[in-house]
Amino acid sequence: MVLESAESLDGSERLLVARLKRREPAAFELLVKTRKDRVYDFCVRMLGDREEAFDVTQDVFVSIHGHLESFRSDATLSTWIFRIAKNHCLNRLKYLKRRGRGKSDELGDVPEQVIGEALGPPGQPDELIEAARQKALIHRAVSQLEEDQRVLVVLRDIEGLSYEEIVEITDLAEGTVKSRLHRAREKLAGILAKLEAGAADGGK
Repeated sequence: MVLESAESLDGSERLLVARLKRREPAAFELLVKTRKDRVYDFCVRMLGDREEAFDVTQDVFVSIHGHLESFRSDATLSTWIFRIAKNHCLNRLKYLKRRGRGKSDELGDVPEQVIGEALGPPGQPDELIEAARQKALIHRAVSQLEEDQRVLVVLRDIEGLSYEEIVEITDLAEGTVKSRLHRAREKLAGILAKLEAGAADGGK
């Protein structure tokens, strides 16, 4: 997934940031309209629960609105927003663990565009069903990663962010990001293999 075209135009982004810092209601409405779906999808993948993701998404934009003055011009809006969303998701996961609540793990509850490029475009009804099944398995496997691994897999392999952007979001060195991501992918492959084996056994 590539960054939005508006962000590739420095002038457009600077203008939007300037309007946001002037507290123009229309500018913030535009920000929410154009970014809320992507933030929500990120939260779903991190939390594994649509209701929790909806609540956290709202909290993210409340936080964005309250901290616009802290936005630095040397970052893009996307990396800044993802950084805030990441922090909110990790805090929410800690809260849910303290409350003894697990994340939902429903195979049917799958966000859109889950590693879509890796699956390829389905063309026939049978392929549509198989693609949906694969997406569900991948979503379930990602949800079983540790939080720090999940963040990297979601940001790099699902959101398609660059290593430079992930460094900005996570405060990790690029070498650390790459090594941890490698281990996360290996673990994800193992989880996915077990889920696929279980699904095959269940289908017999």
